[in-house]
Amino acid sequence: MAVKLRMQRHGAKKRPFYFIVAANSTAPRDGKFIEKLGTYNPLTVPATIHLDGDKEMAWLQKGAQPTHTVRRILSFKGVLYKKHLLRGVSLGLFDEAAAEEKFSKWMVEHEALVAKRQEASRKSKQEKRHAISQESVRRIEEKNSARKAEEEKEKAEAEAAVAAEPVETVEEVPQAEATTEEAAETEAQAPAEEKKEETTDAPADEGKEEA
Repeated sequence: MAVKLRMQRHGAKKRPFYFIVAANSTAPRDGKFIEKLGTYNPLTVPATIHLDGDKEMAWLQKGAQPTHTVRRILSFKGVLYKKHLLRGVSLGLFDEAAAEEKFSKWMVEHEALVAKRQEASRKSKQEKRHAISQESVRRIEEKNSARKAEEEKEKAEAEAAVAAEPVETVEEVPQAEATTEEAAETEAQAPAEEKKEETTDAPADEGKEEA
């Protein structure tokens, strides 16, 4: 019976969470397994990996075959490199102390490399966000400039249309003539009234004198 180190899916829809397990090669992916060896969460940045290195090493030494994804995880965590060092110890190339020293040195360099890559990724994301924000500001400024130019154009066209319209003049001459005619009629009526008053008063004076 072949044993495989593989991933077993858990979690909700579109929210995967994986167990790393040792299971029979003929068992279903999410079915029965022999032993749980760790977990893998791809939703975090960076992905969260928890492994029991001793159990992984024991299964690898027994001949268990990891899947492609599990092999990459084991390589990233240094399990495969440690297996390589232990094989060198078994062949007599170096002792366990030297193997442990090499593994510790590799781990320090590996962690520094991972931290550097994470920092580069973080800076790249910040630069991308900054570029997107700058592009948004530029587009807003262009829209505002275009709107302002359009408003100024409409204002200039309105002023030109007002200037081109003919000015309507009000004819006041007839009114002046009418006023002159009314004044003449008034002057003509005034002497006639005076004469009438004189004619009315004259006989009364003559009667007084005769008496």
